[in-house]
Amino acid sequence: MTPLTMKHLRYFDALARHRHFGRAAEASSISQPALSLQVKELEEILGAPLVERGARQISLTVLGEEVAARARDVLRAVDELGALARAAAGPLSGRLRLGVIPTVAPYLLPRVMRHLAAAYPELDLRPREAVTPKLVRDLGEGRLDLALLALPVSEPSLAETPLFDEEFLLVRNLDAAHLPVPPLAELPAEPLLLLEEGHCFRDQAIAVCKLPQRPTGEIMEGSSLSTLVQMVGAGIGVTLIPEMAAEVELRSAPVVLHQLPEPRPKRTIGLVWRRSNPLADRYVGLAEGLRVAFA
Repeated sequence: MTPLTMKHLRYFDALARHRHFGRAAEASSISQPALSLQVKELEEILGAPLVERGARQISLTVLGEEVAARARDVLRAVDELGALARAAAGPLSGRLRLGVIPTVAPYLLPRVMRHLAAAYPELDLRPREAVTPKLVRDLGEGRLDLALLALPVSEPSLAETPLFDEEFLLVRNLDAAHLPVPPLAELPAEPLLLLEEGHCFRDQAIAVCKLPQRPTGEIMEGSSLSTLVQMVGAGIGVTLIPEMAAEVELRSAPVVLHQLPEPRPKRTIGLVWRRSNPLADRYVGLAEGLRVAFA
């Protein structure tokens, strides 16, 4: 009989996450037939079907769901053994899987990568951009080591440390440059552009403007901050962006940026990791280095 290997578990874990052979194969950097063969071998080893194969998508059997959960635990434990070995070896080195939210990645990730390359030359940084719920889930399941996102996360299994605060800025069409900045209480009366659901910055903007979580007024959505700014430049409405995006986005459209009236709304950007990670102490030092670099 074919022996059970980590390869079987990693490929089945990918399939369980993506629920699609093609996407799982792409994420695993192998061909779809190769991934399908590994899953079939795992089913033969366990002596029962793990996957219900449909025309467009797959679902897991009851056993498949249980195996997927156990596989995640095994893979996380193996990854943490590797981290334990690296912790004993000296400075941070090897693979570091860093998740970054979309409202930070375009503006801050290049600086983060330059700093880490200089501070930890043996580090193999693997950045990945995704919205907060996915990053938190991937951290908990061991598919990420660190995440750079807006705090707080308030997940008991995760440690978080702040790096810096930044203000929200109001973006209006250039034609409004001479007009006074409206109080926060009047922003909901404007045609307001927000990011799509799933972005934490959307929730923060809704909180700043004191809107319901599912606004019924004149709200338009975009997939990125750049899209929102372009829409404002076209005269469609107003939006909010984080301070770190100002330099880039001001060049991209005929818009004007304003500080909001006191008390100016802010968000806190920080690093998050699993409390159980053997490299947790090293991540504290990494965060301190970033905090100094961003000061």
